[in-house]
Amino acid sequence: MRIVVDVSPLSHPRTGIGNYLVGTVGGLAQAGAGTHELVPFAPTSLRGPTRIREALAGIPVRPRLWPVPASHAVRTAWSRLGRPAAERLLGPFDALVFTDWMYPPQRGGVRATIVHDLVPIHHPEWCTPRTVSMHTRKYENAARTCDVIFANSRFTAADVAATLGVNTERLVVAPPGLRDGLAADGPRADLGRPYVLGLGTLEPRKNLGALVDAWRLLDGELALALAGGEGWGDRGAADEPGVLHLGYVPDADVPRLLRGASVFVFPSLFEGFGIPVVEAMACGTPVVASWHPSLDEACGDAAVRVDPGDPEAIAAGIREALDRTGELAAAGARHAARFTWEASAATMLTALEERS
Repeated sequence: MRIVVDVSPLSHPRTGIGNYLVGTVGGLAQAGAGTHELVPFAPTSLRGPTRIREALAGIPVRPRLWPVPASHAVRTAWSRLGRPAAERLLGPFDALVFTDWMYPPQRGGVRATIVHDLVPIHHPEWCTPRTVSMHTRKYENAARTCDVIFANSRFTAADVAATLGVNTERLVVAPPGLRDGLAADGPRADLGRPYVLGLGTLEPRKNLGALVDAWRLLDGELALALAGGEGWGDRGAADEPGVLHLGYVPDADVPRLLRGASVFVFPSLFEGFGIPVVEAMACGTPVVASWHPSLDEACGDAAVRVDPGDPEAIAAGIREALDRTGELAAAGARHAARFTWEASAATMLTALEERS
């Protein structure tokens, strides 16, 4: 098979979706080596090709990239106009997998996409207007045209079925895997004192305000380190002594930060999967996480679950995690070992082969 994969989101600094995309491309390249041809492609910003090539470095693929001014407008126009067909630019292919930023037209072959969550539909107030517009159009097109929709969790797959009316035969669950370097052994970040870590894009959905309020209840026992790229809206991130604003942390530095934390807290109000939870477990760090059902698969039985709207419950969860560090670290390591890109890519490849 010749499989073409939209990698346009890799033109921006990577978050969870970008890491999922890199893992998918790497896993598919490995799973299909010697049998299938994998072609990443993207209409991207003028600076995008450098970032995309850096993200895919080490993966045996040759991206097809078209740097254009106003790339967002170009991707939007291509999707809405429905022409030219992707084959005009990429040549014949057997399957096309598009991601979040566009839904390119195609003449034939298997049509597939990836859905990470339906937050823009359920909670547009947590998103920018551009995100709501872009994603809701993508969801509608995917529900109408795709032969297969890959979901990153059973929760998301069920949500897509119920919300978008997609027949379950078109849904395939492909959980994220762990990238290299996430292990309990290795160097640890030293921030000058023990710390609780919050990690994620700074946006309302991540619920940092409740984490800050919970941290204040700890009476200075630990510092609070907040790591994540700039987002939007009321992020709840306090500027006060003891709160360490680390900003966007490159992927290579995340394992050190996770290993150095006394506790990792993930009080998100809604996720598609919640891979930072599993990453922290892989690094041997006890986890406190929201009890929202979207995090059930990421947490398994290896995290302390709390009400994300109750700072007192979050603070109590942090204290419980500190008391159970050894137990939670062992359980977390066993749970995290289940998530590999090899398994996820094999699931995707099988689904594409069966529909070709």
